[in-house]
Order: sequence, then structure tokens, then C-alpha cells
Amino acid sequence: MLTYNERMKPWLEGNRPFSAAEIRKTGIPSQILVELTANGTLEHVVRGIYLPLQTDVTENLSLQLAALAMPTTVVCLLSALRFHNLTTQLPQELYLAIQAHAWIPRRDAGMAVRIFTFGKEAFQFGIEEHWVDGIKIQVYSPAKTVADCFKFRNKIGRDIAIEALKDGWRKKLFTVDELIAAADICRVSRVIMPYMEAILQ
Repeated sequence: MLTYNERMKPWLEGNRPFSAAEIRKTGIPSQILVELTANGTLEHVVRGIYLPLQTDVTENLSLQLAALAMPTTVVCLLSALRFHNLTTQLPQELYLAIQAHAWIPRRDAGMAVRIFTFGKEAFQFGIEEHWVDGIKIQVYSPAKTVADCFKFRNKIGRDIAIEALKDGWRKKLFTVDELIAAADICRVSRVIMPYMEAILQ
């Protein structure tokens, strides 16, 4: 029979963060994580989340950590723009959406996170699921992200929203119908359409 340390091998070689909950589901006690952290094999990154020290860290690490620590949230606004390559900016915080009146996950001091509250329809609309090294990331579609940027233009900047619209259209990341549907949900149709009409001319 394999020892607990031997059973941990796939996780240690997986090149991604993982949660203590994932490990417990396999029947491995949490004490093993404490021991592996103490001997320098693992790093305890944020509450309940561990990272093998040999992991090749990428800019997606913050997305992975949020997906594990706060699975009810959705990547939005500047972070979603970055995910879809609609901006060259590197936000200092991870922008996450949560549904209004929902329980707000506890944020760890080790994570720079900014939470935005969305109404039920706006929260549920346009969610895409992407897998990054075995971790499911929830992020808004390009069309929904552009609409959200116009909705929160006073917080992130109108110029960023306009540039995202132009770049997303140039890269064919959404259709007119997709943008209109997202704008309707976000109630920013009147704001977006003059810019969209200018692009289509």
C-alpha cells in the first residue's frame, strides 16, 4: 500500500496550486500538508491553498487561487480584459464579481482582491468556464466584459471601456448581437451604441 507521501506525488508534480479540501477527498489527512510545508516541499499560499515549490508560476496563479478559495465568484472587468487579451494593463488587484445578497467569501490577506456586486441577471449572464492547468476558472465572456466595463466606467475609466470595445471587435471576439444582449442585461445600451455605430461605419 502506498504511503501518504507517495500518494501526494501527483499533487506535488502537478504544477498547480491545490486545496486542502481536494486532498482530504482522496483520504489523505491534512497533517501531511503541514509536514510537507514544514520540510519545504509545499508553500502555504493562502488559507487552505498550497503550492508545490517547483511550480512554474504564471500570471494565471491569482486566477487559480481565487477559483479554489472563492469558487462562487466570477473573474470580471480589468481581470477579465486581461484574460481575454483585451488590455496590456496588469491590474494590481484581481477583479471578481459576486451575486448581490450572496455570501461574500472570506478574503485572505495574501490575496489582492476587489469584489464587485452584480444583480442576479447580470451576474449569471455570460459566464464562461476555462480550464487552466486542471483548475476551472469562471470568467465573463468578451462581450459581457465590455458591457460591464461601460457599466462601471466611472470606476475603471471610460477610455478603458472604449478601447476594450474597439479591440474586441477588431479581434472578432464577439458579434453585434452578443454585444447588444450583454449591453441590455447591463442596462448600458444607450451608452455603448454610439461607439459601436462609429466602429461599424
